[in-house]
Amino acid sequence: MAGGKETPRQKMIGMMYLVLTALLALQVSNAVLEKFIFIDKALSRMVDDYSDKNNKTISGIEAQVAKRNNLENEVAILNVAKDVRTKTDEVIKFMAGLKSEMAIITGAGDPDGYDDETGVLIGAQDYDKVGTMMIQQNKGKELKQKLEEYTKFLIDKTGGDKKEFPDLAGDAKDYKEFANDPNQKDKRFAELFFENTPTAAGMATVSYLETEVLNYERKALQVLADSVGAQDIAFTDIFPLIRPESNIVASGGVYTAEMFIAASSSALRPIMYKDGKQLELGDLDIGGGKTIKYGKVSFPVSASNFDPKTNLATQSFKATIEIEGKTYDKDVSYFVAKPTILISSSALSALWRNCGNALSVQVPSLGNSYNPSISATNADVVKGSGKGEVTVIPTSRGKVTLTVRSNGALIGSKTFSVKEVPLPKYELEIASSAGNAEDGVKGRAFRQVTIEAKAEPSFASDVPKDARYRVREVEVKLVRNGDPVKVQTFTQNKIALTQFAQLARKGDLYIFTIKRVIRTTFQNKSENVPARNEIYKVLVKSN
Repeated sequence: MAGGKETPRQKMIGMMYLVLTALLALQVSNAVLEKFIFIDKALSRMVDDYSDKNNKTISGIEAQVAKRNNLENEVAILNVAKDVRTKTDEVIKFMAGLKSEMAIITGAGDPDGYDDETGVLIGAQDYDKVGTMMIQQNKGKELKQKLEEYTKFLIDKTGGDKKEFPDLAGDAKDYKEFANDPNQKDKRFAELFFENTPTAAGMATVSYLETEVLNYERKALQVLADSVGAQDIAFTDIFPLIRPESNIVASGGVYTAEMFIAASSSALRPIMYKDGKQLELGDLDIGGGKTIKYGKVSFPVSASNFDPKTNLATQSFKATIEIEGKTYDKDVSYFVAKPTILISSSALSALWRNCGNALSVQVPSLGNSYNPSISATNADVVKGSGKGEVTVIPTSRGKVTLTVRSNGALIGSKTFSVKEVPLPKYELEIASSAGNAEDGVKGRAFRQVTIEAKAEPSFASDVPKDARYRVREVEVKLVRNGDPVKVQTFTQNKIALTQFAQLARKGDLYIFTIKRVIRTTFQNKSENVPARNEIYKVLVKSN
């Protein structure tokens, strides 16, 4: 497994190899064996592709050396590159021979091991012959020796080391995947890679090692190419670039910017990364009908280590640009400002329990990037139609802590105390022609009364949709000299007293006892309100 930075293609090959080695220990089905054939074919195509690219690198070095008038030291470098190519071809030819031999010895006598009509690998499912060939007949030992010689050769030719070119054919103890596995850790290279291995898997394993060899060659040729400037970049467009502190300046302010030289080429096809993740590219118009490629960097930011004096935190990311196989890296620092949460509500210090407290939670410093997610302890949260608009319903007497996140990043929190819903006050509405509750009523004229439940003013102002009350049960007594003359219970707040009026005499007393009251919530649900058997007395002052 190659060390150092890997290309996406190399990472994919590595993943395919892990799958391959994991499956080698299993008695797999025919369908899975067929997948090994597909993997082998895919790896073989990569081998051809890598080989072509490495040949082009040799041609590039040769062209550069000629362009620089065949300087003696650079001609020597070109010759080393050719030696590398020759050595690589030798190793690849040997490995191709191993694959061909695997196909033939398991091919039931067929000259090349493949069915002439279907092209199918005849011995794909054979579990014995490849292991015998690679372990008992020491072909695996020979392969390991050639791979070790190859890496040593590259180190000698490029001045590299084991870190750049680690061994390609390690024993089980050399791989972290197997070093602690009691069933694998003592196996040598040939046993680890080819023991109990079906033909299709054995061939895929060798193909994988071929891609690793060619990747090593690519790295070695890259070192040599850099030595003669074969990877120098020719820029066709050179232009000034302005980097302002801000594109918006208040009238009377100062515009501040940095100006520097930038260069590009329409022939370049850069690949750009942010922290290793490839970026989408766009076209920047530089005038004159020309454009250059740029990477679109956009990501949510978060921080926790804010400076208490400045309320700023320093963060960074790694910017990487690959051009013509050469990598340019830069660590980019930026500042994250501690956001301020602004909450708009009728009641900022406390919330009403079991009520819909409408809040608008905004973070102005985030601007259009504000994408809130709001949660709370000891409360339910209902998302509103606008950004940052929520309805918070406290479900217990404990404090409510509102937590605000934007694009998944924590912004902050705010804690509210919780207030109990106050009981309403009751009013008796009596027609003026019949009198009033304070001074008394006329017996025969007092034929109707309406009892209204009125919410406490601050409660009605904070949560008006939760402050809707209605009296649902009232007991009415007409009492004379301490004895009841008539008693009746009504289930509505508008009470008809016609029968009482016919009996009423001067000096009698009406007693209204409120038995049941309901409150309609912001969700249009009804809940009972403790009425405390509120009693109201009205004197009959005349007949």
